[in-house]
Amino acid sequence: MELIPAIDIIDGRCVRLTKGDYEQKTEYGDPVLMAQEFERIGYRRLHVVDLDGAKARHIVNSDVLRRITTATKLVVDFGGGIKTDDDIETAFSCGAAMVTVGSVAVTQPELFRRWLTQYGPDRMILGADVRNGHISINGWKEDSPLELLPFLKSYVDMGVRNVLCTDIAKDGTLAGPATELYRQVMEAYPTLHLIASGGVSSMADIQQLSAAGIPAVVFGKAIYEGKINLKELWDWQNASYPAST
Repeated sequence: MELIPAIDIIDGRCVRLTKGDYEQKTEYGDPVLMAQEFERIGYRRLHVVDLDGAKARHIVNSDVLRRITTATKLVVDFGGGIKTDDDIETAFSCGAAMVTVGSVAVTQPELFRRWLTQYGPDRMILGADVRNGHISINGWKEDSPLELLPFLKSYVDMGVRNVLCTDIAKDGTLAGPATELYRQVMEAYPTLHLIASGGVSSMADIQQLSAAGIPAVVFGKAIYEGKINLKELWDWQNASYPAST
């Protein structure tokens, strides 16, 4: 299982929201220092979300992305506010190895399809943020009429390999992940590299996802609230999946 710590950014600082609510924000400090600590322990991937960008509908914290990718060798996937060709070029020029795109895939499918062809499926992560069974967009401010599995099918058929699926009702709550939801996705599309996101509260949650066959997991608040010991989690992953080290 691929373990991916997360850094969400508002005003250049590392934060976490609860259920995507910008009014329920907790700040945790300098995102660059956090990224360096993840790398020191041994983590190789990092999920970075520009929450200001998601709200503004264009990238805002590109300088923070550049600082992280300059200060570390982490493989960074970046999302939040990627709406135009300029935005995606900014993300890549600031060091992102991959981008997570959700809203554009809903509102401008032809643009997403072009990006998928232009940059290749290994650099594109389809963001599928789910609330009450429907895809949510624009920083989780709007719900679309699209249901999760049909939405995924249209892009799996197009060649998408990487999907980040977040259960918004779980995100930032430390209430446990939506394991059954992710299991349903994997049963429908077993070749996907599915990244589960939302609600992870402990190492046991991650072990549960692993046992369910989920390929990857993003986790954030559990780190910052001291619910997960990053070194213990890293050691567990290395013991469980020695070939991936």
